[in-house]
Amino acid sequence: LVQRKGLAHCVCQSVGCFVSNVPLTEVVEPVDYEEYVSSHPPGAEPGPLRQLLEFPSDDLELLLQERECATIEPPVPEEEVCLWQDDSKRHSVSLDDTPRGSWASSIFDLKNSTPDALLPSVLERTAAEDMDRRNAENRQQGRHADLLGLYPAPDEDEAIERCAIPEVPKEHSGQRIMVKCLSLKFEIEIEPIFGTLALYDVREKKKISEDFHFDLNSDQMKSLLRPHSPHVAISTLARSAIFSITYPSPDIFLVIKLEKVLQQGDIGECCEPYMVMKESDSTKHKEKLEKLRAQAEQMCTRLGRFRMPFAWTAIHLLNIVSSVGGLDRSDSDSDTERKGTWNERKKKGFERMSVGEDMCNFTNFRPATLTVTNFFKQEGDRLSDEDLYKFLADMRRPSSVLRRLRPVTAQLKIDISPAPEAPHYCLSPELLHVKPYPDPRVRPTKEVLEFPARYVYTPHTTYRNLLYVYPQSVNFSSRQGSVRNIAVKVQFMAGEDPSQAMPVIFGKSSCAEFYKEAYTQVIYHNKSPEFYEEVKMKIPANLTDNHHLLFTFYHISCQTKQNTPLETPVGYTWIPLMQHGRLRTGSFSLPVSVDKPPPSYSVLTPDVQLPGMKWVDNHKGVFNVEVKAASSVHTQDPHLDKFFTLVYVLEEYSFPYRLKDVIITEANVEAELKASMAALKGALLDTCVRFLHQLMSKLILLIVHPPVIAGQIVNLGRAAFEAMALLVNQIHKNLEGNQDHHGRNNLLSSYIHYCFHLPTTEPVSPPYATLSRATARPTSLLLSRSKSISNSNPDLASTPATPDEEVQRIIGSKASERACNRMSAFIETASILCPPSRQIAKKVLLHEELALQWVVSTSTVREASLQQAWFFFQLMVKSMSHHLFLSSRLDMPRRQRFPDRFVDDIAALVCAISADIASRYHKDVELVERLNSSLAFFLNDLLSLLDRGFVFNLVRSYYKQVHINKLHTAQNPNSLTALRMDFIRIVCSHEHYVTLNLPCATLSPPASPSPSTSSTTSQSSAFSCHVQDQGVVSMFELSVPFRQQHFLSGLLLAELSLILDVFFLHKKAISALHSLLCSHDADPRYTDPQVRSHIAQLYLPLIPIVMETLGQLYDFTDPSPQRVRHASVLVDDNDPDNGTISQSVAMAIAGSPLPHSKANHFTLPSVAGRQCSTLSAECSRTLLVCFLWVLKNADAGLLERWISDLSVPQINRLLDLLHLCLSCFEYKGKKALQRINSLTFKKSQDMKARLEEAILGTIGARQEMVRRCRGTTERSPYGGQENVRWRKNVTHWRQNADRVDKSEVEQESVVDGNLATEAALIALDTLEVIVKTVVMSELKESVLVGVLRVLLHSMAGNQSALFLQHCFSTQRALVYKFPEMLFEEDTELCADLCLRLLRHCSSSVSSIRSHASSSLYLLMRQNFEIGNNFARVKMQVTMSLSSLVGTSMKFNEEHLRRSLKTILTYAEDDLELRDSPFPEQVQDLVFNLHMILTDTVKMKEHQQDPEMLIDLMYRIAKGYQNSPDLRLTWLQNMAGKHSERGNHAEAAHCLVHSAALVAEYLSMLEDCRYLPIGCVSFQSISSNVLEESAVSDDILSPEEEGICSGKYFSESGLVGLLEQAAASFNMAAMYEAINEVYKILCPIHEANRDFKKLASVHGKLQDAFNKVYNQRMFGTYFRVGLYGCRFGDLDEQEFVYKEPSITKLAEISHRLEEFYSERFGDDVVVIIKDSNPVDKNKLDPNKAYLQITYVEPFFDTYELKERITYFDKNYNLRTFMYCTPFTLDGRAHGDLHEQYKRKTILTTSHAFPYIKTRINVIHKEEIVLMPMEVAIEDMQKKTQELAFATHQDPADPKMLQMVLQGCVGTTVNQGPLEVAQVFLSEIPEDPKLFRHHNKLRLCFKDFSKRCEDALRKNKSLIGPDQKEYHRELERNYTKLREALFPLINRKIPQLYRPLPLPTTPTQR
Repeated sequence: LVQRKGLAHCVCQSVGCFVSNVPLTEVVEPVDYEEYVSSHPPGAEPGPLRQLLEFPSDDLELLLQERECATIEPPVPEEEVCLWQDDSKRHSVSLDDTPRGSWASSIFDLKNSTPDALLPSVLERTAAEDMDRRNAENRQQGRHADLLGLYPAPDEDEAIERCAIPEVPKEHSGQRIMVKCLSLKFEIEIEPIFGTLALYDVREKKKISEDFHFDLNSDQMKSLLRPHSPHVAISTLARSAIFSITYPSPDIFLVIKLEKVLQQGDIGECCEPYMVMKESDSTKHKEKLEKLRAQAEQMCTRLGRFRMPFAWTAIHLLNIVSSVGGLDRSDSDSDTERKGTWNERKKKGFERMSVGEDMCNFTNFRPATLTVTNFFKQEGDRLSDEDLYKFLADMRRPSSVLRRLRPVTAQLKIDISPAPEAPHYCLSPELLHVKPYPDPRVRPTKEVLEFPARYVYTPHTTYRNLLYVYPQSVNFSSRQGSVRNIAVKVQFMAGEDPSQAMPVIFGKSSCAEFYKEAYTQVIYHNKSPEFYEEVKMKIPANLTDNHHLLFTFYHISCQTKQNTPLETPVGYTWIPLMQHGRLRTGSFSLPVSVDKPPPSYSVLTPDVQLPGMKWVDNHKGVFNVEVKAASSVHTQDPHLDKFFTLVYVLEEYSFPYRLKDVIITEANVEAELKASMAALKGALLDTCVRFLHQLMSKLILLIVHPPVIAGQIVNLGRAAFEAMALLVNQIHKNLEGNQDHHGRNNLLSSYIHYCFHLPTTEPVSPPYATLSRATARPTSLLLSRSKSISNSNPDLASTPATPDEEVQRIIGSKASERACNRMSAFIETASILCPPSRQIAKKVLLHEELALQWVVSTSTVREASLQQAWFFFQLMVKSMSHHLFLSSRLDMPRRQRFPDRFVDDIAALVCAISADIASRYHKDVELVERLNSSLAFFLNDLLSLLDRGFVFNLVRSYYKQVHINKLHTAQNPNSLTALRMDFIRIVCSHEHYVTLNLPCATLSPPASPSPSTSSTTSQSSAFSCHVQDQGVVSMFELSVPFRQQHFLSGLLLAELSLILDVFFLHKKAISALHSLLCSHDADPRYTDPQVRSHIAQLYLPLIPIVMETLGQLYDFTDPSPQRVRHASVLVDDNDPDNGTISQSVAMAIAGSPLPHSKANHFTLPSVAGRQCSTLSAECSRTLLVCFLWVLKNADAGLLERWISDLSVPQINRLLDLLHLCLSCFEYKGKKALQRINSLTFKKSQDMKARLEEAILGTIGARQEMVRRCRGTTERSPYGGQENVRWRKNVTHWRQNADRVDKSEVEQESVVDGNLATEAALIALDTLEVIVKTVVMSELKESVLVGVLRVLLHSMAGNQSALFLQHCFSTQRALVYKFPEMLFEEDTELCADLCLRLLRHCSSSVSSIRSHASSSLYLLMRQNFEIGNNFARVKMQVTMSLSSLVGTSMKFNEEHLRRSLKTILTYAEDDLELRDSPFPEQVQDLVFNLHMILTDTVKMKEHQQDPEMLIDLMYRIAKGYQNSPDLRLTWLQNMAGKHSERGNHAEAAHCLVHSAALVAEYLSMLEDCRYLPIGCVSFQSISSNVLEESAVSDDILSPEEEGICSGKYFSESGLVGLLEQAAASFNMAAMYEAINEVYKILCPIHEANRDFKKLASVHGKLQDAFNKVYNQRMFGTYFRVGLYGCRFGDLDEQEFVYKEPSITKLAEISHRLEEFYSERFGDDVVVIIKDSNPVDKNKLDPNKAYLQITYVEPFFDTYELKERITYFDKNYNLRTFMYCTPFTLDGRAHGDLHEQYKRKTILTTSHAFPYIKTRINVIHKEEIVLMPMEVAIEDMQKKTQELAFATHQDPADPKMLQMVLQGCVGTTVNQGPLEVAQVFLSEIPEDPKLFRHHNKLRLCFKDFSKRCEDALRKNKSLIGPDQKEYHRELERNYTKLREALFPLINRKIPQLYRPLPLPTTPTQR
C-alpha cells in the first residue's frame, strides 16, 4: 500500500514527461479485472452509466439458423432437413452501419433572423459570473453530439479490425445465360423432329453442360407419337434452359443436334427431301409429299421409340456476346454488375483469364434473337465427340470445309440472354422446383447442370446424386448374323431380376418424367456404330454391391417383314456400380456376351471369364462406355473414400471388414486409420474442398470422441490435428484468390461460422438394430447420419415429426434468449446427435485437445498450424463458446469456467506464438502479419469467454515478446511497431472495450488498506466524484495507475505517444485511435453525456500527447504548401531572404496589423530526443479531430483542475493547438471541396502510406492479400511489383476525379460546415475553461493575450453565423472582465479586434452584424470609461476601416452603413452615458467613418480605372496628412495595388514614403544617431519624399494616446519597410536606387552590430551593381488631356501618364478609348488626333474628348552634364516636351520656307516615378521656331547622325552608307541642297534673321566636312564589289560640294562690321 501511495505521488507534474517506475516502453501489470469487478459493485443507478460498468448477461448466444434451401422440395434422399447454426458476439457498432445523418438542416439557414436587431442585454450590466453562465448555456444548445460523425470516416485500408462475416455456404453457379427455343420450321413438314442443346468448350475438348432436350413440333406432328408416350410430364415440355458457365472462354459453342424417328435408309437419303423440296412448290411435289407423309406416319407408329441422327449446327457464343455489344462493356469487376457471390469473385481471383477471355463476359450482353438457317447433315461415321471438336474448330476458320457442304435449310429461332437473378418457374437438374415457383402448371425452364471445364472449389451444401452414362461405340463386325441396325438399351438395376430395373432414368422431351430404360440412336446398316447419347439417372443414395448398369444390344428391323420381330437381342454387358465401397466411374471398354448373363453375375465384372459363356470377338472389349457421377454422396477419390469407410467401420463397429486387399480388424484399424489420415494430403484438392464439411466434422469427431477399440481408448487427437492442419494449409495455399484481407480462406471461415458445432455431450447406448453388413450400408457419412436419425437416441419416446423438433429437444433447455455472436456454425441436424459407439469413451473437449496438440506439435505440422493459426483459434473459440453454452456454464464466474490445465495451455500457446512473431517478422512478413492479427482476434474473443485479467496478462506477455527492447537489436523496428499497432487495434475493437477499461475507476491511491492492488476505497462507489488533484494530474498522464486501470487505452495511447517520436507509423497509430473514437460516437450505448465523459477519461492523456507533438503537426495556418509549425516559428518575419515581400508586410498590406497571426509566443524548449518528423496534413487533421473529441467529451471540471496546474508555457502550447485546430477545420467552401474531390485527396495520403511501406521493407503482406482477393491492381511507384490501395465507398473523399456529383458536393459542404462550426465551438468552450482557471493565477496577462489571439484568429476565418454569435459573446465577456488587456497593453490586439469586428459589421448576414456592432459599441464604451475618451479605439477603428476598404474587393458598404446606424442607435439608447461627451464622440467617429465609406463607393466605381483608383487612394491618404497611422495604412494599400499591377517602381516609392513618414515620427520621439533624421535623409531616393515631413509639433504630438502606435512606428518597422522598398526597386530594375535605400539601412544595422544582415545587404548590392549593365527599358510617357463635362472634376485637366516601356501611342489611345467608351458609351468618346491647343468652345458638350500625345523627358543643357547614364535620364523626371509642326495658314505641313514648329514643355507637380502613375501638369511653356530655325535644327540633326555613323566603334558599313546616301544622294527631295538653296541663296531682309542665316551657313560648312570624313571612312571599309557604288557616292558629293560652295561662302556683311575700337583693351 505504502508503495502504491508513493508511486502516485512521484508521478511527475510536467506534461509529456512521464516519469514513473515503469517506462512507457514497458507494459505495466494490469489490474486483476475479475477481482476488481467483484469487489466494486457498480454504484450507479440502473441506466446508461450502469451499462458502462457491466458486461451484459447476453454476451453469448447460440442461434439456429434454418439452412437456405434453393428449391421448394428439400433435395434429400430420405427426408433430411438441415439447419445453420450461428452464435456470435455482438460487435462494436461498425461505422458502416450508422447513417451519416441528414445534416441538410443547414446551419446557414437564416430566414428567421431580423435585420440588425439590437441585442437585448448588451446595455445591461450583469455580473461576470452570470454572463459566463448564460453564454455557456447558449453554447450548449443545438450542438452535434457526435463530432466524428462529421469527419470523414476512417480509412478502410487501415481498418484491420474489420472482419467480414463469411457468406453462407451455397452451391456453386457460374455466369448464367438463358437460351429459349422459339420455333423450328423446315421447308416441308412431314414428321416430328427433336432437338438437343449442349455447351462444348473446344479448347478444353470438353462437353461443359448436360444435354437439354426440346421439342418444337406442331400438335399434329406430336400426335403421330402419342401411342408411344401416353403420359407427358410437364417437366419434359421445357423450351428454355439456363446454362451456367464458370470459366467463360472464347472457345465455347452452343451445339444444337436434331434427331428424327428411325426410318429405312441412311442419313443422307433421309435428308434428301429436306434439301430439294419446298412447300411452296407443292403443285410440283404434291404426290411425293403425300407419299413421304404416309411413310412417316407408318414409321412413327412402328419405330416411334427409336431415333436416328439427322442434322446439327453450332453457335459461337463469343459472337453473340461481342457482336451484340455489351450494355456497358465495363470490366466484370465493375459495380454495375450484381455483387458476385464469393464464388464469382473467387473465379476472377483464381486465374486472370487470357486476353480474349476478358471479352467473354456472359453476365451483361444485350439479349439477342437468332435465326439459324443452315444445318449440316449428320454423317453416320463421324458422330463421336472427337469428330465434333474437329468440326467446331473448322467452323471458326474462314474457309471452312463445312461451308462447302450442301446445307439442310430450316429456320430455328432462339433467344439468348443473360439469365435473370431469380427466374420464375425453374426446375433444378433433379427436376425440383426452384423458388420462386408461383404456379406448378406453367411451362417450366430447366437449369442445366454444368460440367465445369476446370476445377471448381466449392463445398457441397445440398444433396445431389446423379449418374451420366455415355455409350460411345460398339464393334460387332465379327458377330455373325443379321446385326446391322444396332440400338443399345441402358438400365439401372437394383438386382438381377428384370423387374428390378429402377425408374431413375430422366425422360427427354414430351414424354414421361422417369423411365426404366433408355435407347441410343440407331444408325442404319452400320455394324460398328458411334453414339452421342447421354443417359442421365438419379441414383439412390444407398448403393449396395447388387446395383449395376445393364446394357442390352438389339438389332432393329426397319422393314415390316412377316414374322420378323421388331427388336432382336444380340448381346449383353454390365457394370457393377459398387466395389470395395466405392462407386465405379470412368471409361470402360467392356466385352459383350452373346448369351444372357448367368445368375449372380452382377457382383462380378464382365472381364471375369465365366464358364460356359459365349463372348463376341473372343472376350475382347468391343463396347466403349463412359460413366460420370455428379454426387455429394460419392467422393470418387480413393483417399477420401478410404478414410470415410474406416471411420464408418469404427462407428458401426462392423469388424472384420474387407477393403480391397486388406481385411480390417480390431487389431489393424488404428494403424489403417492413421495411415488414411496421413494419406489425405494425396487426395485431389478439388474433391477435398467439395467434401470439406464432412471431412472436418469427421476429424473433429475423432478428436472429441476417441474411439474405443477392443476395450482400449485410442487417442487419435494428434493424427487428426495433423491431418486438419495440413488440409487447411493446402486449401489455403492453393486457393489464394479466395481470401479476405486477413488471409483467411472463405471456405474455411464459412465452415467454422456456419457448419462447425460440437458433437453433443452424452454418448448414447448402441442402437437397437445393429446395422449388419447385409443391409444397405451407407458409404458416406451423409448416409450414416440419415440412418441414425432416430434410432440413435433412445431418449426420444416417439420419432419426432420433424428433425427441427429433435434439435429443439436436445438444445431445448439451453436455448435461452441470448444475442448473436461472431463465432458460429452450421448444424447438420442428424450429426448433432452423437454417432453410435460400441463402448462409451471418455469425452474430450475439442478446444482443450486443440490447445494441447498445438502446444506440443512440431516441424511441418507446427508450421502448417502457424500458417493457418486463425483457423485453429477460431475453432477453439467456437468450441469454447459451444461448450459453455451446452454445459450451462455461462453463469459461472469466469475463473471457474475452464480447467487450469487448459488455461495454462493457452498461456503457453500465446507465449510461443508471440515469440514466433518476434523472431520471424523480418523473414516471413506475410505469415507474421497474418499470425499477428489472428492472435489478436483470438485474445479479443477470449475477453468474452475467459477471466479478463488473465487475457490482459496474455496481452502483456505478447508485448514483452514483441517489444521495443527488441527494437534496438531489431533489423526493422518499424515493422515490429506496425505489428504491435495492428495487434492492439484489433484487441481494442472488442464491443465492450469501454467496460474493459474500467472507465469509472478513480485513480486516487486507496484510502483504506485493501488487498486489491487497484482498489479504490472499498465502500465508496466506483463513481466517487471527488478526486484529489494529485489524482487529476495522473489522469492526464500515462501514469502507472492510469495504465493499470485503463489497461487497453493506456496501451494504445502509449503506442501513440511513442510512435509520434518515430518517423513512420504516424498514420497507423492515429487511425487506430480515430476509428476507436468513431465507434464510440456511433455507438447507441454511449449517447448519454455523462457516459461520454467517463469514456473521455480513458483518453485524457491524449491532450498532453498532442501538445507534445505540436512542433510536428502540419501548419494549417500557413497557406503555402507543406510547412511545419515549428519551422514557421524559426523564420524571422523581417528576414530579407524570405520572399520579396515579407510575410508581415504582406499581411499588413492585406489589412491585418497582426504579424502573420503567429502562435508560439514562447518558444518552448523542444523535448530532448524528439526528432522532429512532420505529420502529413491528413494525419495532423485526424489527430486534431481526436484531440477535439476528448476536449468535447471530457468533464469540464476535470479539465479546469488540470489546466490550473499547468505552467504558462504549457497553457500557451494548448492555446497554440487550439489556434491550429481553428485553421485546420476552417470551412473551405464548395469550390475547394470540388477541387479536393477531383484530386480525390489521395495523392498525399497514398504516397506517404506507400513510402511507409517501402521503407518498412514490406508492401504490407495484408495489402498484398487484399490485392489478391480483390483482383484489382494499380501500378506501384516502387518498381514492377503491384500494390493496391483500395478504398471503401464510405470515405469522404472517394469521388472519381472525372465526375464530381453536384448534390454530393452540396451535401459534403454542409457536413464540412457543420464540422467547422463544431470544431470552433469546442475550441471556444476550451478557451472559456482556460480563462476561468487563469483568473485565479497571477500569470493571467500573458495567457489572456494568447486567449484573445486565438479568439481573433477564429473570427478571421470563414465561420458560421452560429459560431460567430457565441464567439462575439465570449469576446464581449473577455473585454468586460479584462479591459486593461486591450487598452493598456498591446495596441496590436486592439487594432486586430477592431479590424475583425468591422469586417463582420459589413457581413451580409444581419445576425452577425448585430453581434459585431454591439461588440464594437461596447468596446468604445469600455475605452471611454477607462479614460474618458476613446482615442485608441477611434484611431484603430478608422485605420481598420481604411485598410478594409483599401484591400477587400468583396467589401459591402451598404451593410456597413447599417452597422454604423446600429452603433449610433446604441449610443442614443444608452441612458447611463447620455449626459457625457460619449454619444457626441461616437457620432463624430461614425461620420468620419461614413466619409471614408463615401470614398470607398467611389473606389468601387473606379475599380476598372487603375489611374483613377490610385488617384482616389492618393487623395484619401492626403486627407490623413496629420494622422500618420492612417496615412501609412493608405500608402500600404497603394503599394499593394501597384504591386498587383506590376508597377514595381511606384510600389517601391509608396514604401519609401512610408519609411520616410515613420522616420519623421521616430526622430520626433527620440534623437537617435544612426536613424535617418526624417524625410530629408530620403531626398536622395526621391525629391517627392519631402511631402512626408511632419506637420508642425503644435498640431500633433506623437506621445498622444493612440497616435503612431502601429507596429511600423518602430525601428524594426522602418527596417522592414526599407527592405521591402529595396526588393521592389530590384523588381523594377532600378538598381541605382537600391544603393540609396541601403545607405539609410546600413547605419542602422551597423549600430545594431547585425553583421549577418550587413552581409546580406552587401550581397544584394553586389548583385544590383552587376545588373546595372544589363539592357533596361524604363517607362514611356504620354500627355493626356481630358475635355468635356463628362469627365467631372477632371475636365480640362492635363496629365502625364507613365506607361510600361515600349508602349506605342496606338496602344494607350486604344486602352483609354475602350475604357471610357465602356463607361460613357461608344459614340460619346472622341480622340483628338492632333496635338494643337484645344478650343473648348468648338467642342460638343455631350461628348468626351481625349487628346493623347507622346512626350519625351526634356533636359536643359546644364542638366545634361549631371544626367549621364540611361538611368539618370529616366529617374526624377519633371519636365517633358513634345513638338507640333504648323504653317501660318493652318496646315500642319508646308514647303520649307513656310514650315513652322511649336515646342511645348510640360512641368509636372511631382517627379516620376512617384506613388502614382499619372501626375498633373502644373506648368506649360511653348516655344515657336521659324522656318529657318526648323532648318537649322534639321541640319544639326543630320550632321550629328553623320558624325555618329563615322565614329561608331565597331564600324557599321551598312549604317554609314545609309546615312551617306541620305545626305549626298541627288534624288533626295528636300535634301540638304534644297534647304541651302531655299535659305542661303539670298541674304534675308529682316536683320533679326541675320544670326539664323549665319548659323545655318556654319551648319552647312560643318555638314560638308562631316560628309567628307564619312566618305573617307567608307572607302576604307568597302570590298572590291562596292567600288563602283563608292565612286558614284564620291561623284554625287563633288556635285553637292560644288553647288553648295557659293552659298556657304556668302557672308552677311552686316555681321562682320568692324567693331568700334574700345578704349580699354579687352580680353578675348
